[in-house]
Amino acid sequence: MTKAIMIQGTGSNVGKSMIVAGLIRACVKRGLRVRPFKPQNMSNNAAVTEDGGEIGRAQALQARAAGVAPHTDMNPILLKPQSATGAQVIVQGQIAGHQEAAAFGKNKAALMPAVLQSFQRLAGECDLIIIEGAGSPAETNLRAGDIANMGFATAADIPVILMGDIDRGGVIAQIVGTQAVLDDTDNAMIRGFAVNKFRGDRSLFDAGRDDIARRTGWPSLGVIPWFDQAHRLPAEDVMDLPARANSGGSGVVIAVPRLPRISNFDDLDPLAAEPGVDLRMIMPGSPLPADADLVLMVGSKATISDLAAFRAQGWDIDLAAHVRRGGHVLGLCGGYQMLGQTIADPHGIEGPPTTVDGLGHLAVDTVMAPIKHLSLKSGTHPQSGTSLSGYEIHIGETAGVDCDRAWLTFDGQPEGAASKSGRVQGCYMHGLFNSDAFRRAYLAPFGVASSLDFEAGVEDTLDALAQHVERYVDVDLLLSLAQVVDA
Repeated sequence: MTKAIMIQGTGSNVGKSMIVAGLIRACVKRGLRVRPFKPQNMSNNAAVTEDGGEIGRAQALQARAAGVAPHTDMNPILLKPQSATGAQVIVQGQIAGHQEAAAFGKNKAALMPAVLQSFQRLAGECDLIIIEGAGSPAETNLRAGDIANMGFATAADIPVILMGDIDRGGVIAQIVGTQAVLDDTDNAMIRGFAVNKFRGDRSLFDAGRDDIARRTGWPSLGVIPWFDQAHRLPAEDVMDLPARANSGGSGVVIAVPRLPRISNFDDLDPLAAEPGVDLRMIMPGSPLPADADLVLMVGSKATISDLAAFRAQGWDIDLAAHVRRGGHVLGLCGGYQMLGQTIADPHGIEGPPTTVDGLGHLAVDTVMAPIKHLSLKSGTHPQSGTSLSGYEIHIGETAGVDCDRAWLTFDGQPEGAASKSGRVQGCYMHGLFNSDAFRRAYLAPFGVASSLDFEAGVEDTLDALAQHVERYVDVDLLLSLAQVVDA
């Protein structure tokens, strides 16, 4: 008998993903088999699954909290923004096309069968599913055909806990206002509320908590203090990156240009956790720092337009000066493509068919192709003899003379390219720095003596988050409110 409950928020970035991860780990520690589920996500920070697809990074972390491998059924619909108004649509892990926002709004209801199919498959293998909503159910203009919040909750008959964010202010209005704008059917799905990100003396909000309960008729499941270790967990939202980068240590300076369509930035998490690394997110309007030891160019969901944005900031000039000074450059995936001589898009995957000049620091050329490479791989760093693992998630094929200086080997095949000097390198593999031995070997020439066990740190933080949730959330009440899934 599988039960389920859904956590919805009064807005984006209220902490749903983290609290769901904490609830999952807490319930696992109680002996339950738990699975995460998010009907629809929007993120360019994706994880590759063992079944050959991709899901939002937050659901991969939640799967880790549950002690299971990520699966495409945990996030059946993933939207990956490619422009201000359009996104790639991923259905059950695979590309289903590209849609402008207006068209998706009209057609999203047609995706509900796939959402429910994935949900039912998950229900067949666990005791409890904890579901995360997206954005806010109070966006009434998006309610028609909704599959992310109340549309799913009503279709699957799943009770909802509404969570507000006191850190941004106005949490009473957030929660009471949500009730005010929802119709009776949707309001009937909400069984309680919680307040997240409280700082200071929680007793000072007792009257506010009680006022929300009085006005809504919903019980409180808790006022949850700010979780100070949140920065130790992998980030999903690109808006979190500047603070996370600056929370690192001092030492070797690694500069990361913040491009508009930055993607798969989980490569930064282990570096941000290193005490000997000063990881700097370089925002538009700021030059690449002259004291940078390494410029790290991470993935992009729209390589050609992000390359144009890179040049518009004058970062191409800064990067050339950095290389002339003897600085190092590492390009991952889209960043790797940008470092080459040309990028051709003959099929018009990113826009009108075109060929553009790259930054010219690697003697390679890239041709975009419709086939998307999605795989988990293991490999080695021959120079140091260390083993590592990673994943690829990209379109395009890259070739050229600098590929003869491949600096990695994955699944027995050479991977990546390096300049003659060896100071400019690129590859398609993500997740390299999660491997402690490789990260230590890579950082050692920069003078970093690393002793960080990154993966163990993530596990310890998930355990601490579970304790935090158990202390400040009425988990017994939450479990009593969970409803049996209609098989």
